[in-house]
Amino acid sequence: MTQLSWFVYILRSSIRDWIYVGFTDDLARRMREHEAGRVQSTKAYRPLVLVAYVALPTERKARELEKYFKTGSGKAVLKKRILTDEAPKGA
Repeated sequence: MTQLSWFVYILRSSIRDWIYVGFTDDLARRMREHEAGRVQSTKAYRPLVLVAYVALPTERKARELEKYFKTGSGKAVLKKRILTDEAPKGA
């Protein structure tokens, strides 16, 4: 069985309509860095909420998925399929 040791994660700002996508091999450590304001790109958007993450087997796979989620179609998938609070139609 392959160990899933890399994570692509999505943060949402509690004060603005803003999301952040990143990847790491240590999700707990990375969250502490975001919360402490040590990540320049998220510092101004705190407090942040971890809204989703995906575990992957390799850094390469994590980097590819992060890159995809930052594209127009990737953002659309995030908003429509992952970040929505609405129940799917017919559920």
